Amino acid sequence: MIHARLTAEPLDLAAHLAVLDDARSGAVATFVGRVRDHDPEADGPVVALEYSAHPDAEAVLARIAAEVAAGPDVLGVAVSHRVGRLEVGGTSVVAAVSTAHRAPAFDACRVLVERVKAELPVWKRQLLADGSHVWVGSA
Repeated sequence: MIHARLTAEPLDLAAHLAVLDDARSGAVATFVGRVRDHDPEADGPVVALEYSAHPDAEAVLARIAAEVAAGPDVLGVAVSHRVGRLEVGGTSVVAAVSTAHRAPAFDACRVLVERVKAELPVWKRQLLADGSHVWVGSA
């Protein structure tokens, strides 16, 4: 099972878990990335983020998900990333990996999240309380 999606719609952890429903699965590790009100790169409080993506971003996300899903212990992978404006507290990323046992689920979920962070061509503009902004991941 592989689910990979880039969307402007709100993300739902339960929907990702439903994709991974499998009687062989004894463990599902999840990660939910949320918009926080601060960042070391920002000079002041963050009030929102605006995510933009390269046109090939969803294909890159699908490739990453497929490569993680090919792991020897992985039964399924579900991952989504938001684009557009998100307020503080909003969910920007949901990742879930199912395996028969917990250790491989944790390991594969961590690999999935780290690869999405490193490889997905998505950039964020942090909107600050004073009206200014900071681009992250645009270099």
